[in-house]
Amino acid sequence: MHTAAAARPLDTRFRVETPEGIDLLLRPAGLVPRALAFAIDLGIRGLVLLVLFVALSLLGQFGMGLGAILLFLLNWWYMVLFEVLNQGRTPGKQWMGLRVVNDDGTPIGWGASLTRNLLRFVDLLPFAYLLGILSCLAHPAFKRLGDLAAGTLVVYRDPPPSRPQLPEAEPLRAPFPLNVSEQRALLGFAERQGELSAPRRAELAAILADTLDVPAEQAERQLNRIARGLLGPT
Repeated sequence: MHTAAAARPLDTRFRVETPEGIDLLLRPAGLVPRALAFAIDLGIRGLVLLVLFVALSLLGQFGMGLGAILLFLLNWWYMVLFEVLNQGRTPGKQWMGLRVVNDDGTPIGWGASLTRNLLRFVDLLPFAYLLGILSCLAHPAFKRLGDLAAGTLVVYRDPPPSRPQLPEAEPLRAPFPLNVSEQRALLGFAERQGELSAPRRAELAAILADTLDVPAEQAERQLNRIARGLLGPT
């Protein structure tokens, strides 16, 4: 029982292992954000087509024929080109913070993108994306039929982690050698100061006051100076 519970992802997170053997926790996107992203893309395509048809109508029958070709290309290749060439993000997905990836977390390719988008006509059946909606609601990773066939997953695109800011202090070389674990602990203390109350910071820093050969009330500043020295120029 404990093994099964440990293997089960927390919330709606989806654990995958990349070909390099790295574990990733992906957050599959549900029906609502995906529908909003699709509506944005649909609106963009509609606006582009409107402008094109107004312009091409000036060319008479030739313009209408050219417009029909552009309609086909835009409807069938809009999604594919953006997904493959823009890291799995159409404008709508980018606006909603989503992207399409393969089931193993790798970037989507031409074959997978073509498969998932060509099968939209199946998801549309019998009307208003009913099969696609039912598939999303029934699947634990919110996959529509096109995703199941292509082996793809629509996930939230997590923002790149920002580097924690250290408190302002004049850099200082440690008065004694520090191993890697001690350096990490000292940097962790400096980086997490915003999460700790002033009394707690003073309490933790005072533990090393004797080692640093400074009064307890100066230990926190001394640790911050050493952390700045370990971090180097920024």
